[in-house]
Amino acid sequence: MKHFLYCKIEIFIPKTHFTALQKALQGVDAGHIGNYDSCLSYSEVTGCWRPLEGSSPYIGKEKAVSSEPELKVEVTCLRDNVDPTVDAIKRVHPYEVPVINVIPLYRTSF
Repeated sequence: MKHFLYCKIEIFIPKTHFTALQKALQGVDAGHIGNYDSCLSYSEVTGCWRPLEGSSPYIGKEKAVSSEPELKVEVTCLRDNVDPTVDAIKRVHPYEVPVINVIPLYRTSF
């Protein structure tokens, strides 16, 4: 589909890893819009989870609901650049299974 040239990537990550994430995204040219690069937005959110037996939780106790502040980071990248971008994110992400959502964008402006 030729209309889906860009994707929005959502990343949930601790604040402590934000600078490393920015550098990783710059390294794969994610967030390049016009004559700007490193374009992203973030908001502070609270993540909740319950680690089950056999997990290696970043923070928390097995079978107990935990919550911690984290950042929800959004960045746009070309559809053809999604795999290298996700790989770069995973290299700096501390979670056992990072939450990375990739959403195709029909158009980037109207």
